[in-house]
Amino acid sequence: MAKKYAFLFPGQGAQTQGMIKDVCESFPEAQKVIEEMSKVTGKDIAKLLWETEQTELNRSDNSQLAITAASLAVMAALKIKGIEPSACMGFSLGEFPALYAAGVLNFEQVCNIVKSRGSIMQKVCEEIAEANAGHAPGMSAILGLPPEKVEEIASKIDGAYAANLNSSVQTVVAGTADGLDKVEAAAKEAGARRAIRLAVAGPFHSPLMQKAADNFKVALEEYTFAEPKITLFSNVTGKKVTDPAAAKVSAVDHLTHPVRWTDEEAVLADLMAGDKDNEWNVIEVGPGSVLAGLWGKTSYAEQWKAVSVNTAEAINSL
Repeated sequence: MAKKYAFLFPGQGAQTQGMIKDVCESFPEAQKVIEEMSKVTGKDIAKLLWETEQTELNRSDNSQLAITAASLAVMAALKIKGIEPSACMGFSLGEFPALYAAGVLNFEQVCNIVKSRGSIMQKVCEEIAEANAGHAPGMSAILGLPPEKVEEIASKIDGAYAANLNSSVQTVVAGTADGLDKVEAAAKEAGARRAIRLAVAGPFHSPLMQKAADNFKVALEEYTFAEPKITLFSNVTGKKVTDPAAAKVSAVDHLTHPVRWTDEEAVLADLMAGDKDNEWNVIEVGPGSVLAGLWGKTSYAEQWKAVSVNTAEAINSL
């Protein structure tokens, strides 16, 4: 029985100073990715990854480039080991490394698109913060309620939007400061275990990011998206992506629509369950272990364990 791999790519928030340095030291192919990305973007990616202070690294215009670089570098190292994806999906920003892995975007395209996306989002978030000093929109994680319930609660509150459907018991809501106050109170009243206000730069994946979506749409006009060469799933629809034009539209909608991660996990599990001729393996490719952790809380983990791969040791153990 042949082995097949599903790659999961992490999103913004996974960045840490010094990430994947040992991977680049152990695999020249990974180091080459960092060097090539520096040439394409005009940014010193090695310095960004390994010398930038965490506060500066957390900026959208820095973190999005850094996480993408880390994910592509790990993927290059895995390729040398003969490990390549047959299916892929990424969480939020992670969808762009996934588009590259699926052949929808080439290397130069994904580098430049992520650079534009990060800069656009950072600028809009700064504008939002300045216009709402001390009362800025943001995001809150609701724990202990199913996503359907959180969506229902948010739909009844002005300025609150279900943004990240992470798991059966964890949903992130984006919204205005007042909207988040109300949704947190309503969620607790409905039985939520906790409501945690997140330290993020803006109300991502909600209509409050419409200006960023409009600007990003303009930035994408010069790029042509190709047909996926492997199975690819979309955050926006939670389903398989087959049409290049739809993939481009989703890349923009991504900024104002929720991440339907639980739906993507379900369709990936259906794909693997229906393939009786191959042994499937689920790998989180890039910094952090959030996605492997979310997968581990699903019923699918009983059959397919997800492994985080972001060190040389982890790569060599596969």
